[in-house]
Amino acid sequence: MKFLAVLLAAGMLAFLGAVICIIASVPLAASPARALPGGTDNASAAAGAAASPGPQRSLSALHGAGGSAGPSALPGAPAASAHPLPPGPLFSRFLCTPLAAACPSGTEQGDAAGAAPGEREELLLLQSTAEQLRQTALQQEARIRADQDTIRELTGKLGRCESGLPRGLQDTGPRRDTMADGAWDSPALILELEDAVRALRDRIDRIEQELPAHVNLSAVPAPAPVVPTALHSKMDELEGQLLAKVLALEKERVALSHSSHRQRQEVEKELGALQDRVAELEHGSSAYSPPDAFKLSIPIRNNYMYGRVRKALPELYAFTACAWLRSRSGGSGQGTPFSYSVPGQANEIVLLEAGQEPMELLINDKVAQLPLSLKDNIWHHICITWTTRDGLWSAYQDGELRGSGENLAAWHPIKPHGILILGQEQDTLGGRFDATQAFVGDITQFNLWDHALTPAQVLGIANCTGPLLGNVLPWEDKLVEAFGGATKSSFDVCKGRAKA
Repeated sequence: MKFLAVLLAAGMLAFLGAVICIIASVPLAASPARALPGGTDNASAAAGAAASPGPQRSLSALHGAGGSAGPSALPGAPAASAHPLPPGPLFSRFLCTPLAAACPSGTEQGDAAGAAPGEREELLLLQSTAEQLRQTALQQEARIRADQDTIRELTGKLGRCESGLPRGLQDTGPRRDTMADGAWDSPALILELEDAVRALRDRIDRIEQELPAHVNLSAVPAPAPVVPTALHSKMDELEGQLLAKVLALEKERVALSHSSHRQRQEVEKELGALQDRVAELEHGSSAYSPPDAFKLSIPIRNNYMYGRVRKALPELYAFTACAWLRSRSGGSGQGTPFSYSVPGQANEIVLLEAGQEPMELLINDKVAQLPLSLKDNIWHHICITWTTRDGLWSAYQDGELRGSGENLAAWHPIKPHGILILGQEQDTLGGRFDATQAFVGDITQFNLWDHALTPAQVLGIANCTGPLLGNVLPWEDKLVEAFGGATKSSFDVCKGRAKA
């Protein structure tokens, strides 16, 4: 801003000086015409021109070196006058003051005294005009200095206002250099300078209006910046306190969240224990002892009651599946005690009895009929063994071998990562059950091994003398989930069968 003010002042000084020099050169061009009346010859014109050296030197002080030689000779005038002119002084083209001046000699003064009255009046007129121009120049210089003082005052006030304002009130927009274009002595530049000064005054007025009432920068210029500094420090202090409070609230929220999470877990645990207790009381037994002393019951034939094994099976090249079953179908087909499906094959392993047809074992959609019968509504132990080598299979009921065969899905491995369902036959992976193929009754001690058990091992499981848990899938409460109304209840098959 200070640099802009200095440029403005320098530009105005240069322009006013150029104007004064131009105005001062105008009378010199007109004076020879007035000095040549109609009846005067060239000699008298030259004498008149030579008789007035004083005013010419005075006027030549107001223009450059190009006008210091005086008026040019008229056409037809003699080459030299009777009184040769003294050598012209040296002048600066930019400063309208003479560098060297010669005093008029006595001859020149005498010639001036002997001049005609008309020429004397012309000299007096030129002297008065030069004096008026000199006074005008002094007035312009005084005005320029006053403008400089005003610009400095406005600049200082603007600087104080901007330093005391908050950042939001400061004008950070680009400032146009009004003196970058145009000539220094053009009227457009003068108008731009005046507009710039008016804009500065308007801006200072606007800033003073936007300041708070208790901060009057124009009245107290020096101590004014102290107030915003104190205000900023107070705001920083309040901001720090607010941030500390927010952090404290965030810590409290996290602590409450953890506390509520622990409380929710404790409540869920207590609810689970209560549900187990209610289930025990409903079935009238307190001897429930996981993992193997329970049964899965499906009371009616439908397509929504079933049990699902939560454990995924690995790839199998042989297996033995054993279970205790009690059918309540009433002689109309036992349905599906279990089914295992994998992506792309819904009938990977299925044990099924549909209607009056015999029980069938399906492996990869290949079928073998089993000579098993479960229609007498009592507990029976069944075991199915199979190996991929030649597709050999065997079927046991109550510890006795009832049938065997070969070429059942020979050399086909059982695919892994399928879904094992108890009580329903899957037409798609994990769903699309058919009520006519559903199992009705009780299932317990369903175990799965990755090899074929020997006949002695099967017999030991069936007569409760050598119980075994499956090495691939053991009968555990946490691995079996009941859906759709199927229930799990405490049950020991060996004791229950004896009571039955």
